[in-house]
Amino acid sequence: MAVKLDVQLESNSKREVPPILRVAAGFPGAGGMGGMGGVGGTGGVEGVEGVGGSWRVIQGDCREVMPRLPEKSVNMIFADPPYNLQLKGELWRPNMTRVDGVEDEWDKFGSFGEYDAFCESWLVECRRILADDGTIWVIGSYHNIGRVGRLMQDLGFWTLNDVIWRKTNPMPNFRGARLTNATETLIWAKKDAKARYYFNHALMKRENGGKQMTNVWEFPLCGGGERLRDELGGKVHSTQKPEALLRRVILCATRLGDVVLDPFAGSGTTLAAARKLGRMGIGIEREGKYVAAAAGRIVECAPDWEELRRMAEVEGERPRRVLFGELLERGLISAGEILYGKKDGIKAEVLSGGELRVGGFAGSIHRAGAQALGVPSCNGWNFWRIKNGDGELIPLDSLRRQAREAGN
Repeated sequence: MAVKLDVQLESNSKREVPPILRVAAGFPGAGGMGGMGGVGGTGGVEGVEGVGGSWRVIQGDCREVMPRLPEKSVNMIFADPPYNLQLKGELWRPNMTRVDGVEDEWDKFGSFGEYDAFCESWLVECRRILADDGTIWVIGSYHNIGRVGRLMQDLGFWTLNDVIWRKTNPMPNFRGARLTNATETLIWAKKDAKARYYFNHALMKRENGGKQMTNVWEFPLCGGGERLRDELGGKVHSTQKPEALLRRVILCATRLGDVVLDPFAGSGTTLAAARKLGRMGIGIEREGKYVAAAAGRIVECAPDWEELRRMAEVEGERPRRVLFGELLERGLISAGEILYGKKDGIKAEVLSGGELRVGGFAGSIHRAGAQALGVPSCNGWNFWRIKNGDGELIPLDSLRRQAREAGN
């Protein structure tokens, strides 16, 4: 298993640079992408391990940058947009020290209508550049997440979960005028209702101590050595997210070597986490000071291949794929035998090449089932049954389990 996993890691980490990363290299900003330009775009590479650690922070407004990126080109998007907090006046603690809140100009909008138009413009582009089997995560607070969620539904996104980030060290409500706000909400959505998507169930279960991961995640606010600070000790970015939160998001919804996009890159948390996890990262950030801070942070990160190897082992625990032809090879079924559909009167003959014949049609167990039912698709393992030695009809899937166990 170890050798097989090593090959998988090497293969994924050194795969060809996707077109979107080549396009991103042409924008002003900072990054390191396998020979495509170093920090500041000067052409020097800081030694990333193949494509699996490639990254770029593009300086610009995401509403202007994303229309120039290829469609269906990213596997996952994490968006941490301005929350439109509508804060009025200064806030002081009981000891008369001033609270360092969110007072940035980028969080100020003239009206809800203006904020809605802003969000719709970047969400439309996110949907365009998201791969058909990709997913998007959008984080927000009670100030904005309801408005963003409505827009996402109106644009065709299909919600998979709302995830509640419960802060273990929330800022108190110093005025005592309302409940302490201890949560933020993440909306996890796929491109549309019928779209396939990736979910790393096995790894999430391991992360949660062997139990299914719930949609309530507990992490502290970003602080300590992780919080980026300027020369005077002030916060570089007012809303820097904890890296542990982004780590879980990325592990939940991406594979090794996937492309992750953050249209509001800020201090670079998404790209830092992505690079450590062997994913490719693209960030878009309007403010030059944040681009510089993010680049300085990301360049110090590197994939932790030992941890990635352990994760690959967890993913490797999923059942081995078994083709119908293997049942013939193992003698579990023979050419000429008859399979019976769940619906009365439907029968199929097993052919020597691993296909089924239904009337004048021959095809896989899945296509034959769909043909017999007159439907677009069918899971043949669940639909077809076979008679055992006692003449009882048993699911074809039971033979697949026998083949899987014999081959492990």
